[in-house]
Parts: sequence; C-alpha cells; structure tokens
Amino acid sequence: MNDPAIAELKDVRVSYGEVPALEDVSLTVYEHDFLGIIGPNGGGKSTLLKVILGLVKPQHGSVSVFGQSPEQARSRVGYVSQRSFFDRDFPASVWDVALMGRYNNAGILRRYGGRDKGKAEQALSRVGMLEHRSKQIGSLSGGEQQRVFVARALVAEPVLLLLDEPTASIDSTMQTEFYELLEELKHSLTIVLVSHDIGAVSVYVDKIACLNRQMYYHGSREITPEILEATYKCPVQLIAHGAVPHRVLKEH
Repeated sequence: MNDPAIAELKDVRVSYGEVPALEDVSLTVYEHDFLGIIGPNGGGKSTLLKVILGLVKPQHGSVSVFGQSPEQARSRVGYVSQRSFFDRDFPASVWDVALMGRYNNAGILRRYGGRDKGKAEQALSRVGMLEHRSKQIGSLSGGEQQRVFVARALVAEPVLLLLDEPTASIDSTMQTEFYELLEELKHSLTIVLVSHDIGAVSVYVDKIACLNRQMYYHGSREITPEILEATYKCPVQLIAHGAVPHRVLKEH
C-alpha cells in the first residue's frame, strides 16, 4: 500500500511581475519521503517551498497540504529558511530561539508552559544542542546555528519539514554532520530539502526533483546527465560518487 500524499501541486504557475518563477509545475510529496530538490539559482526552488507554506499564492493551478489549503495546514509544517539574518550581539540564547517555535502555542499572554519547555528540551536534545542551551545564538558556528534553527522548527511538532539550502553557510565537516542529522530525522518526519549540492543530495535523499521553472524530473535519486543538462541548461559530463561525491562539467 502506498504512503498517503502529504503535499500535492498540480500545474502550478507563479510569476513575479513579468518574470516567471514556476511554469506548470506538478509535484506530489508522500508521507515518509526524503525529497531533494535541485536546480540552478533563480529556478524557483525557494518559491516552490513558499507555495507549500502558503506564503506565495500561484496564479494558476492547485495546491493542497494534508488535504487542506496551505494556510490551514501551516501548523503541521516546519520551515528552515535559506538564510537567517540576525544581530549576532542580540542577547538571545539557544534556549530562547528554540522556544520561539512554540510561540503560537504560548497563549494570549505569550507565556511558555511546561509542555512548551519540554518540547524545546526534546528538540535541542534531538539535534545535539541541549548542552549549549545557555549560549548566545550569535556565538555559535554556522553549523551549530542551523541545528538550533532545525530545533526551533521541530518544537512546533511538524509532520512535514521544509529546508531551504540549510548547509549553504557551513563548512564541509559540519555539512556531513548536518546531513547525518537529517538521516535520523527522516525516520519520523517527511523532509523536503532544497540544495545546490548535487553530490550530497544524491547520497542522502531517497528521491530527487529537478526544477528550473519547470519540473524536469521527479523520481528516485538516480538521475542521468541528460536530465541534469536539461535542468541546468549546460552539459554535464559525469557525476562521480566516491569518498567525496563530485560532478565533472564540460566547459560552457
């Protein structure tokens, strides 16, 4: 029996003014999927996540999440944005940031109760950051900060976790640790990961979608150079998998 569909997009079109971002994109995300979305800058990957979140409304097509509109389902979706801009000197601790994920549950007086604090503790423990709970968020490395931001998303108890380029600002060692964290999280969450790192994505995810305004592929993580050439609009000669996955491109 197939897993139920969590998010369904059918013939979705989005434009920013005269500039198209998504053109007739259809995508189904199933429960227990670990889906990686790859494609060039400006190819609509971030827009696709925002459509699922209900932050961007398509001009054409339909979107459902958990059988509801994206706005109605938003409480069941966790989101880690591409970049988190904040004042590194702002006196917010790791604990404070994690608790922000319970903001909508804190009641009219915005006071966090025992359940909220328990969820924050569980989430920080899950991402390996509980021992850093009293540290200022700005004092952490990029990889540690990303773990805290994932914890903030987990605190809201999502069923679907969306991540937009979560490893873009962290070094290669921390990237590996971060992907290993996602490997653990996928056993209890459905994950959609946007990334430019084709090699890493093809190693860790279970399915891949290739997006460049249009959806060029959506299936297993085994993709061909021809599909990548169509997606990236340049020739891809080889994708090599070894100790360090890498790609070899022809000059273009």
